[in-house]
Amino acid sequence: MKKLIYRLIISALFFVSGFIAEGEVLKWILFLISYVLAGGDVVKRAIRNILRGDVFDENFLMAIASFGAFLINEAPEGVAVMLFYQVGEAFQSYAVGESRKSITNLMNIRPDYANVKVGEELVKKDPDDVKIGDNIVIKPGEKVPLDGKVIEGASLLDTSALTGESVPREIIAGSDILSGCININGLITVEVTKEFEESTVSKILDLVENASSKKSKSEQFITKFARYYTPIVVIIAAILAIVPPLIIEGEVFKDWIYRSLSFLVVSCPCALVISVPLSFFGGIGGSSKKGILVKGSNYLEALAQAETIVFDKTGTLTKGVFNVREVNAKNISKDELLKYAAYAENYSNHPISLSLKRAYNKEIVNDIIKEVEEIPGHGVSAVIDGKKVLAGNEKLMVKENISFSKNDISGTVVHVAIDGSYAGYILIADEVKEDSASAIKKLKELKIKQTVMLTGDNKQIGEETAKELGIDKVYAELLPGDKVEKLEEIISNKTHQGRVAYVGDGINDAPVLARADIGIAMGGLGTDAAIEAADIVIMTDEPSKIATAINISKKTLRIATQNIVLAIGVKAFILLLSAIGYASMWAAVFADVGVTFIAVLNSFRALNVKSV
Repeated sequence: MKKLIYRLIISALFFVSGFIAEGEVLKWILFLISYVLAGGDVVKRAIRNILRGDVFDENFLMAIASFGAFLINEAPEGVAVMLFYQVGEAFQSYAVGESRKSITNLMNIRPDYANVKVGEELVKKDPDDVKIGDNIVIKPGEKVPLDGKVIEGASLLDTSALTGESVPREIIAGSDILSGCININGLITVEVTKEFEESTVSKILDLVENASSKKSKSEQFITKFARYYTPIVVIIAAILAIVPPLIIEGEVFKDWIYRSLSFLVVSCPCALVISVPLSFFGGIGGSSKKGILVKGSNYLEALAQAETIVFDKTGTLTKGVFNVREVNAKNISKDELLKYAAYAENYSNHPISLSLKRAYNKEIVNDIIKEVEEIPGHGVSAVIDGKKVLAGNEKLMVKENISFSKNDISGTVVHVAIDGSYAGYILIADEVKEDSASAIKKLKELKIKQTVMLTGDNKQIGEETAKELGIDKVYAELLPGDKVEKLEEIISNKTHQGRVAYVGDGINDAPVLARADIGIAMGGLGTDAAIEAADIVIMTDEPSKIATAINISKKTLRIATQNIVLAIGVKAFILLLSAIGYASMWAAVFADVGVTFIAVLNSFRALNVKSV
């Protein structure tokens, strides 16, 4: 890039010198030197491509137009063709470089090494050579090389490269840790849970590297357009140079050759060929800044046409973590009720049992727990400090002939009986994510026609969650296969141009993500299967980022369309003027470079994104 700029500056100096030099021979030599400096590599590429059979490209157009200008004794215009074309190319290269920066920054998450603990020593190894179960030490300032679980130490993590979050994340012993983050201030020891090729950083790098291979329809259109457009304009230019002087009395070849050369300069499709892919590239780069990874520009384009967003519930709109929401005691204190329930469930690792022990938050004395019996589908029975405790669902109370009052409550209810008497119930429920309600509101502001929730939970819980969030429709008590069938039904009812997006995070969501027009995975905590099946990955697990992604996609598509209309419209107008002799080659050069400049400048806007 720097070499090209220096070469263009020297070329420009020779170009200016050619105008002020004395003598035609000296002028011609100075213009020729300027031409070689500015356009030598363009001519080389044109010859190389012709030898390969790829004749009709922008290099060929620029070379033949500039050569022709020299042949008809219009050397200054021949140099100008190359000089301004190369200025436009330099500007395009700069624009592409800027668009790549946000994605290139993401590539910096690739770790160089891992400090593997071997006995009492640390051995530097390539992350590819580290095995599952190895212990690695991550020092302050180092990148996390592999996914794992912290077994010793505490620190703050910079997750901005993965998630776009500026606030560091705190980790302690027992915390899961993702590769690609940067350890800020503490020394931590991590047990590796995934090999490098299966790690988060490896999967993200693979997504980014392959994103440009999946072209949008707009890009495919431009590729096909340029393939047929360039040979057609070359044929028209040849006809324009030869036919009129032969059939119109008084016309000379020089004038019509000049017109045809101007026609060729204007017809160069570089504004279209560069600016449209650049728009989508900018959109993908802008998305990555916000922690949204898009696997290809075709998915970005499809998202702009989304009319229905379908959500999984647990782990997507809710946190997927069960917590005690209410303790309703009868004849004993709430603390006692929670204590007996936590003790009875002490030996279970079920999420409900864990939530009870977490809410109790005191040391459990195992010596007073006797005769623990799991009752499948019902609950648990145990003797706690000499008292028989039953903790479970309604079926357990009915089975043991315990008299209790049924409540129409949304959530999981653990009923507790002590020595044959009902002692009360504990309500356990999943928590809705903080930004789920605002995410649905933002989607409606973006004119999304319908929001739908699919869940395996019971109907009452599903309907209450949907009502709380403002979701239009909810389908509950669904198995993974049922979700696919329900999505098929939703897709069959969409409009011809509309698209259906599905948002999920679990293994059971993978088939639905793959079937949807656009699959969106919650990637920070989502399963590998969901991330693999999805087209777009939200690294922060925030549902509100979906609205941001849609906003980016619509803006990107709008910019690409503007560039297509601008380039084709202006070129068609100047081509007409060139054909009838009202546009000189100077005008043609400025029109071509000017349109490219405006289109590329417009494409830059795709990089500047705001959260909705």
